[in-house]
Amino acid sequence: MSIERFIAKRILSGSSTSNQLSRPIVRISVLGITLGLAVMILAMAVVTGFQNEIKAKLIGFNSHIQISNYDNNSSAEPKPVSKFQPFLDEIKSNPEIKHISVFATKNGIVKTQTDNEGILLKGISSDYDWSFLDKSFVQGKGFVTTDSVSKSIVISKHLSDKLSLKLNDKMIIYFIVDRFDSLGTKIRTETTGKDFYISGIYETGLEEVDKTLVLSDIRRIQKMNGWKEDEVAGFEIAIKDYKKIDDIGYDVDAMIGQGLVALTIKQTNPAIFSWLDMIDINVFIVLILMVIVAGINMISALLILILERTNMIGILKAMGASNGSVQKIFLYNSVFLIGKGLLWGNVFGITIALLQQQFGIFKLDEKVYYISQIPIDLSLVHILLLNAGTLVCCLLMLIVPSFIVSKITPVKAIRFS
Repeated sequence: MSIERFIAKRILSGSSTSNQLSRPIVRISVLGITLGLAVMILAMAVVTGFQNEIKAKLIGFNSHIQISNYDNNSSAEPKPVSKFQPFLDEIKSNPEIKHISVFATKNGIVKTQTDNEGILLKGISSDYDWSFLDKSFVQGKGFVTTDSVSKSIVISKHLSDKLSLKLNDKMIIYFIVDRFDSLGTKIRTETTGKDFYISGIYETGLEEVDKTLVLSDIRRIQKMNGWKEDEVAGFEIAIKDYKKIDDIGYDVDAMIGQGLVALTIKQTNPAIFSWLDMIDINVFIVLILMVIVAGINMISALLILILERTNMIGILKAMGASNGSVQKIFLYNSVFLIGKGLLWGNVFGITIALLQQQFGIFKLDEKVYYISQIPIDLSLVHILLLNAGTLVCCLLMLIVPSFIVSKITPVKAIRFS
């Protein structure tokens, strides 16, 4: 152990002096670092968890990337494309692609004895991935597509409550349908009602989705639109790593050629993802403020320690200690104190985060925040970066104040001790 570390340890233990004026200041400084790091850990865990929850809900219904006809212009009444596309094998061979499924959509109106409601009917096939919805069902379950066209339907709890519908109830949806002659010429447009039976009721908390989205067998939409069995509205692609969504989306769009377009979930929902990106700025501001507060606390503690031990500094210099050596003593002091604050900050921050993650102590208004409780996503990388960043920033802020020891001369320090 170097002499500087030994002296720094003796100063912290308090055995080298009977003057205890610095004790409260040191404790307050350590407490400041503890609270600052705990707040930073919780801020990162909450924001990351919130962003991941919202993204998961949006992606759960719409997947990461959608391929559709270029002329659809985001319409719910799209032009069909063949589900046998030459680019599908190439996309499936990409190791970053997790799943591909077909879909179709159609606008409709639900009529009951008491209310009417506009809905978006989304047709799915046997290749649909139910993993997200399986966790969102409050009643019933998803339907299985077989050789015969299924009349089963999945609706949201919002719609079931508003329309007074229950599990297994019959639900009639009215659609505007174009009729064509044998030559494919449109002869008339009429309204038709189709009956469905509710097999499952889900709840995601995403109001935009829960208000309108209804899932059914894709073959019912194909029949209403007069499409062939191999015609669909498009394809939904799930990828393994969300961080690569922009690059993969660009690659997929380049593969599919003219007449089709591939849009990522970020491109189809720009407002929500811009809002999520803005939250990162808020967290960045919180982190900066917490580091500044921790640094100021440590500067105060360092100055008090130096002024309280002016006599010791004078004696050390009289014995031949350099300014750099004395500076190291107080910087070692600071490292010990910062380390203590970081230790307790990790304990408190991680403990609170784990309690919230397991028991959901703190609730949220789902209508406002889309989720029922504060979400937590603890990341070891984030925790390590926060600890390292706080330590480095605080030490950098302490280097300049530590130069005050160079202004202390041995003669004056010993004379006025």
